[in-house]
Amino acid sequence: MRETEAIRLFKCLSDKSRLQILKSLAIEDMYVERLAERLGITAATVSFHLKKLTDAGAVTSYKSQYYMMYSLNKRIFETSILEILEEQSDEAGLQQQRDAEYRQRIIDTFFEYGKLKSIPAQQKKERIVLEVIVQAFEYDKIYSEREVNIIIADFHDDFCTIRRDMIGERLLDRDTKGYWRVKSD
Repeated sequence: MRETEAIRLFKCLSDKSRLQILKSLAIEDMYVERLAERLGITAATVSFHLKKLTDAGAVTSYKSQYYMMYSLNKRIFETSILEILEEQSDEAGLQQQRDAEYRQRIIDTFFEYGKLKSIPAQQKKERIVLEVIVQAFEYDKIYSEREVNIIIADFHDDFCTIRRDMIGERLLDRDTKGYWRVKSD
């Protein structure tokens, strides 16, 4: 189910009368007058709500003798909310652009002429700063602690804190042989 379809459906479900119509149609297919009688509302109101439900794909209709019968589209309700949330957003490109702009603002704020002015207090901002610094390290190369300190010192004097935080953020790893850049998943 696409994002716009989900929004339309959720808007329909937020109305008590529409929800009562859907509950009635879950029991059996009905025509407008029968739904109006059952719910205690006018036929015009039922028709209005059925139009909204039909547009959202929650209800289908078919002709039976003299009546237009309405039935619940059970297929649409078999979609789980998790499936809707995992669906690619219609605004995914815009969100990525906003993320890139945010990232660049952080970099512009904390770096001046390639040097880190200060270590951000917020973890999210610090992660962005550390991701910039880790680019100075090559993959598949083992660095001594001294080499790591020298590389980090090119960015900021507090190389101990930055080195520790890079390990904590899984950007660098270490063992008895030395330090290396961790490949991201």
